Amino acid sequence: MVNKSPFLESIREDIRLRGYSIRTEKSYLYWIKRYILFNQKKHPAELTSEHIKVFLSWLATDRNMAVNTQKVALNALVFLYQNVLKQEVGDLGFTLATKQRQLPTVLSTSEVNSLLVLLSGRNALIIQLLYGSGLRITECLRLRVQDIDLNNLSITVRDGKGKKDRQTILSHYCAKQLEPIIEEAVQLQQTDNKQGIGPSLPFALSRKYPNAFRQAA
Repeated sequence: MVNKSPFLESIREDIRLRGYSIRTEKSYLYWIKRYILFNQKKHPAELTSEHIKVFLSWLATDRNMAVNTQKVALNALVFLYQNVLKQEVGDLGFTLATKQRQLPTVLSTSEVNSLLVLLSGRNALIIQLLYGSGLRITECLRLRVQDIDLNNLSITVRDGKGKKDRQTILSHYCAKQLEPIIEEAVQLQQTDNKQGIGPSLPFALSRKYPNAFRQAA
């Protein structure tokens, strides 16, 4: 059993209370932990802004991190000191990373097709939705039945980047692939409901609406 750090767990609770996304939570905890290890596991309260400066400069000069990566690490440490430790970090004046973000390599339509033919089943459908509907991985994996409109060929993405909802297109091909999957999911839920169980609900909805699990997924 892995022993969890009480300090890091308290930071996790603070991040969740502020409503940050799970990806931000993981990113902040990663950089805070790395900062602590870089300083021989000393408690951050014992460290100064000079230690932050040295760490951020080390990322740029020794680890050759891109400037955006360095900024994420900075945001994590600012959150740690200002929101958790209630300490101001002041003007750090650290070395900025010189490695700039490069444009991503974009696959052509034929290259995407050559990849899709190698996939099948659930994995194929996930990649098709990512490509055809412009979804992020987490957005696709969190889709619910009620988010998919087979009649209007659209998908509603809830709580996406920036905590915003949006609508996107759904291809005819993916819609046909989703039809039997949705039917199977509804039947499974009906079977589960007879046993008094159902899908998990976000946040405190299960307490607020005890019978909500019996509604469409």
